[in-house]
Amino acid sequence: MVHRRHTLADGRESLFFTDRGGSPVESVRDARPLEGRSGNGEVRFDRLTGEWVAVAAHRQARTYLPPADQCPLCPTVPGRMSEIPAGDFDVVVFENRFPSLGPELGTLPEAGDPDQRALWGHPSPAFGRCEVVVFTPEHNSSFASLPYTRARTVVEAWAQRTEELSALPGIRHVFPFENRGQDIGVTLHHPHGQIYAYPYAAPHAARLAERSRRHLAENGRPLMGEVLRDESDAGDRMVLAGEHFSAYVPYAARWPLEVHLVPHRQVPDLAALNGAERDELASVYLDLLQRVDGLYETPTPYISAWHQTPVTEADRDAGWLHLQLTSPRRAKDKLKFLAGSEAAMGAFINDTTAELTAARLREAKP
Repeated sequence: MVHRRHTLADGRESLFFTDRGGSPVESVRDARPLEGRSGNGEVRFDRLTGEWVAVAAHRQARTYLPPADQCPLCPTVPGRMSEIPAGDFDVVVFENRFPSLGPELGTLPEAGDPDQRALWGHPSPAFGRCEVVVFTPEHNSSFASLPYTRARTVVEAWAQRTEELSALPGIRHVFPFENRGQDIGVTLHHPHGQIYAYPYAAPHAARLAERSRRHLAENGRPLMGEVLRDESDAGDRMVLAGEHFSAYVPYAARWPLEVHLVPHRQVPDLAALNGAERDELASVYLDLLQRVDGLYETPTPYISAWHQTPVTEADRDAGWLHLQLTSPRRAKDKLKFLAGSEAAMGAFINDTTAELTAARLREAKP
C-alpha cells in the first residue's frame, strides 16, 4: 500500500492512502481561501491528581453536525469544497483544523519535579498533533460496512501514523480512536476516526504502563499476556479467536458493552505488527464491529480506543497493544450515563455481567 503527502490551503498536512492495487492520488489542489491555522491551546498541571489537562477554547467554533451536503469529510465536488480536495479517495489522514493539541511541538516541563508548585499558574503550550482519519468517501456508511481491502488500508494508515507521530519531538503517547454515533458526542456523521499524539502519557495509559512495569518486574512475565491466557482458558467471556488476535469481554468490564481485542504476540503498538498480523486484524476487527451492530436493530454507538504503549523504553518492554471497544448502550432503547459514582469517583457499576455480554456477541451475526 502506498500513500502520498499533500498540503492543504492553510499549510496542514494531508496523506492519501491507497488500497492494494489502486492508483495513488498523485496531486491535489486545495483552492479554499482559508485563513491561517488556529493557535495553540494550552495544558495545565493538576497538582491534586498529577495529571495534565488540555484547554482548547479555540475549538468552540468547530463544525457541528452539518447537513450531508455540507459535510467537510466528503469528496470535493463542484460547488462544495471540503477538507479533502479530491473527487474520490480511499483513506485520507489530515491534521485537524481545530486541534486540541498542536500544531506546535515541544517538550513539557517534568511533572515529577518535587516542586510542582512551579507548574501552577504558568500554562504550557498544548504541544502535540491531532489528526483525522477518514475511512471512506461514502457519507452514509460505517467502518463495519467497509470491504476487507479498505479496512486493511485503514490498519496500514494507523500503523504508519503511529510510527511517524511517535518519532516527533516531545511526543509521549499516540492514541488512535473512533467515536461512533451521536449518542457518543460526535460532531460529524461521516465515518472517521482520530489520532491524538500527546506530549504526556494520557492518565489511563500511564496507569496501565505503571501496573505493567510492576507486574513484569515482580513476576517476569507481561501482565496483558497473562490476562489473555486466563481469559482464553476460562472461555466463557471469549467472543472470537484467530491465529494472531483474540477478543473477549473483560472479567471486570465497566460498560454494559465492552470488548478487548488483543494480539497474541506482545507488541507495543500498531506499527510493530507484522504483515500477517495486520492482515488478520482487518478481518477480525470487521467481524467484531459487525457483531456489535448485530445486537440491535439500529447501529450501536461506541468508542473504539487503541491502547498503545507510551513512547518510553521501559513502558514498551512491559506494555501490550490492545483495543478497548465500549458502548453506553445497555438495552435497545436505554443508555448508561456516567453519574455520581462513575463520573465523580471513577467507581463503575455495570448493568450486566461480562459472561452474558460475551454470549450475546458470540450469537450475533457478523
